[in-house]
Amino acid sequence: MSNLEADPRAILCGGEDGGEDGEILEGRAVPLGGPRAMTVTRTLPHVRRRMIGAWCFVDAYGPEQAEMRVAPHPHTGLQTVSWLVTGEVLHRDSLGSLQAIRPGSLNLMTAGRGISHSEESRAGVLHGVQLWVALPGEHRRVAPDFEHHATLPVLTGPGFAATVFLGALGGVRSPATAYSPIAGAEIAIDGDAELPLDPAYEHGLLLLDGDVAPLRPGPLRYVPPGRDRVRVRGNGRVLLVGGEPFAEEIVMWWNFVGRDHDEIAGFRKEWMEGEGFGVVHGYDGAPLPAPALPATRLKARGRVR
Repeated sequence: MSNLEADPRAILCGGEDGGEDGEILEGRAVPLGGPRAMTVTRTLPHVRRRMIGAWCFVDAYGPEQAEMRVAPHPHTGLQTVSWLVTGEVLHRDSLGSLQAIRPGSLNLMTAGRGISHSEESRAGVLHGVQLWVALPGEHRRVAPDFEHHATLPVLTGPGFAATVFLGALGGVRSPATAYSPIAGAEIAIDGDAELPLDPAYEHGLLLLDGDVAPLRPGPLRYVPPGRDRVRVRGNGRVLLVGGEPFAEEIVMWWNFVGRDHDEIAGFRKEWMEGEGFGVVHGYDGAPLPAPALPATRLKARGRVR
């Protein structure tokens, strides 16, 4: 999914201290597309905390009657993780991939040195998340790639069943390619549950549906490293993201992840000149133009403000 903001410099959102249950990262509403845009809730990057592990972008949308239509656009230096709760989205990319994603399956696109893609949904109820993972320095220019995983491993325990779509959780590992120590899972909660955590990781929990305490709809709850479990209770579904704290400073602007202003400016120039990102065939419409760069130079930032 693209960041469609006309001015991608601004990150304006609030936050609050969550006490012993963790810091609360309130999201902000972002329109996805034109006048009939679907609104997404963006909790990462946050004004106070830009990343959780290598996760650098968390958009949640729905459930709502909506039709997604995102024209071809570029990415560099990241992986996109598409995960649905309800609905269906069709992915096309410049590698020639054509793949629908449905609930319970994973679309994982590795941008590496550069790729472009489009996304379209059928009319109906749409509910899901779009996530980005920053690639560490030694892997950020890998060859672009696309993976679809129709079936994924499940970790079960008292009161929960976790579908692990990226990295590992509680000893259960996803078959999807990961480039840093990471965890990503959708967890079905039924009653009281203690979810296993890697104490070397920081984590984020987002309520997808239902009623699961101590979570509430909307914000992402941050859990710092050092915890080996977190207790939840209720009935519903929760998104868990986590990973080792990301040590590198990055520049994230529009749909690019780089390391300095000049690199981002180079990516933008290549995209606008039709170089370096290939062509998405089969989409009925023109590619997205890149926004203008800000007047001031972009600066690399760490994971927290």
